[in-house]
Amino acid sequence: MALRQSLLNFRCGTSGALLDVAIWKKVVERVVSVLGDGASAHADSEFGSGRFSFVANPRQQCHATLRSQEGDGKSTLLVDIVYSPQHDLEESLEALREDIGQTLNCPQFSRSRFPVIRHGDGGASDGAYMPTVDKRWIEYDFTELVFEQDSDFQNVKIYKSGQYGNCLVLDDDMNLAESDLPYTQAIIGDGVESYEGKRVLILGGGDGGILNQLLKRGPAYVEMLEIDQVVIDGAIKHLRGICDSAMDSLEGSNYKVRVEDCIPAMKEHIASGTKFDFVINDLTAIPISTSPIGSFWDFMRQILDLSFSVLKSDGVYYTQGNSACAKASLKMYEGELEKLSHNVAFSTNTVCVPSYNELW
Repeated sequence: MALRQSLLNFRCGTSGALLDVAIWKKVVERVVSVLGDGASAHADSEFGSGRFSFVANPRQQCHATLRSQEGDGKSTLLVDIVYSPQHDLEESLEALREDIGQTLNCPQFSRSRFPVIRHGDGGASDGAYMPTVDKRWIEYDFTELVFEQDSDFQNVKIYKSGQYGNCLVLDDDMNLAESDLPYTQAIIGDGVESYEGKRVLILGGGDGGILNQLLKRGPAYVEMLEIDQVVIDGAIKHLRGICDSAMDSLEGSNYKVRVEDCIPAMKEHIASGTKFDFVINDLTAIPISTSPIGSFWDFMRQILDLSFSVLKSDGVYYTQGNSACAKASLKMYEGELEKLSHNVAFSTNTVCVPSYNELW
């Protein structure tokens, strides 16, 4: 069953406004009237420094919760309303926002109404909400789920977006969209590095974007190590704006896509003495944590150690970091680089990745 959820937020510059029983009763009555014939208030109670009421209309399949809170010399009221699309409350909610504002009539007053959240519509809309790294919600303009399959490693989805083109979503996390060339350009050092006649190792990169861009730059050889065939298959069919024809064949005169775990593959290269001019790590972002401890950090350290072991002495390593707002984790990663057995110098670059809605 599809549902809509709307949140109204009110703030008063003085405390105690919402503890007044008469005012609270008027606010509840306004909500009851908006929910229509058959609506009634329940569970009206005062607790601590706030009040709570529940309003329901079983006939119209809608309900609302009202919660007030007093503190720091201010009053806050949240009104959370859930309703079915058949009982459209859009215009009524806008009027309610104004009516409650007039009822409260307090100094330094502010009110806001958040965008409607859609639940249970099915298809593309069910995956439209994703958080940024700093826990802000984004609603994507997905119009169609064009691909979904569970691989041995993750859930793989590709959505169509009016704004970003087709978008690769792994385990419900935005990975890369056809709009996101700035990400690929940054992770290959576009405009900084020359790949003419060079040997390059790509770790991950199943969307094919890095391979596609590198093959345009005259490398001697590119090897791509991607563990997930499902990602590759989905990209070949639905992410042409990223990979173009680069993965139509998994092997060419100067490149090879190996569908396997990169760790044993790099150990093979170390054993055979195979070296690369560039290693480009597109496996995963830097972990977000309070300390560089845990399986994700252990995995990252192992990848770093193996990568520098297959690089030539003057080789270059590129990797993604994380959101520019994840300053603590980025700093911890820099600390890990300083602990490497290999002597490395590093620099950073920040770009705006369109589908991420944040600097990266």
